[in-house]
Amino acid sequence: MTPSDLIFSLVLITRLPGCFCGVTTVEDHSVLEGESVVIPCHYEPQYAGYVKYWCHGKMKDFCTSLARSDAPWTPAGQGKVVLFDDPVQQVFTVTMKNLQEADSGWYWCGVEVGGVWSADVTASLHINVFQGLSVVNRMLRGEEGSSITVQCLYSQGLRLTEKRWCRSGDWSSCVLTDSEGRYEDQAVEIRDNLTNAFTVTLKSLAQKDTGWYWCAAGQKQLPVHIFVATPATTVLVAKMTSTPEDTESKFVPTPPSSPPRLISNGAEHHRTLWEYSLMVCGVLFIVLVLVLLPWKIQVQYIKNKRKRQAEELKAKQSDPQCGDDWKNSSVILFNSTSDKMFGF
Repeated sequence: MTPSDLIFSLVLITRLPGCFCGVTTVEDHSVLEGESVVIPCHYEPQYAGYVKYWCHGKMKDFCTSLARSDAPWTPAGQGKVVLFDDPVQQVFTVTMKNLQEADSGWYWCGVEVGGVWSADVTASLHINVFQGLSVVNRMLRGEEGSSITVQCLYSQGLRLTEKRWCRSGDWSSCVLTDSEGRYEDQAVEIRDNLTNAFTVTLKSLAQKDTGWYWCAAGQKQLPVHIFVATPATTVLVAKMTSTPEDTESKFVPTPPSSPPRLISNGAEHHRTLWEYSLMVCGVLFIVLVLVLLPWKIQVQYIKNKRKRQAEELKAKQSDPQCGDDWKNSSVILFNSTSDKMFGF
């Protein structure tokens, strides 16, 4: 370990409380050369009014300032570093554009607290800028008959190299771009923007296209997997009907039947109990009708008979001839306890 590395480690250890309590940021980054990166730096509410900065170097106290919230442009930033502070969200973001390998190293998110006895609140991360290839999505899925596009990014050092698309394990399948960065046939189309990316489009996909491929530029290559799925199909069920008058067969589409109605055991038991109760009530009602109807008829018959007898008796009493018979008649009373008979 060199003396500078030892000093850096000691400084980093002494800054740990401030790193965890005042400012936090993302983990280390790896970025393709020529690309951009956006780093968020979060801080606590009490630091909303302080100046924020972004610097480059192993040690915070000796790092080179690239951007500040109170200075939109700095000579060291060369116009490709932008810092934006959002006090409401309590975060400031740093955007670095067109990164080169020389930009690799340690960076610091800092809040300038100031004062002799008060250290700035900071957090650090490492950015690695590399040359080579990068693929936006290495696992792609498509359906038979459709198309699918793979996007391959490359660094500036590979801008003038040939771009290739190969099936893994079969180098004879490789197709190359021409001087204008293009290639096209019935199955594959390649378009290079000659800046930092090229796209590969596979057309009219078939099941045989499933497998691993290589996205390559110069001597750099990355694997990409393509999966071709069978598209979902709708099956139409038809039934054949015929009539005596028409001997030709006719196919009539059968409409989809509704799903069977499911009844739980509890619902089935409840329905059976309700039907049994209804049946019992119906039987009792019929029995009551059969019993009460004759009794009602008998009672009505007796009432009518008594009424008729009373009317006949009344009519006899009002008749003059019947009155004389009552005058000349006598009443004989019998005593049931003796054999005596009394006459009036």
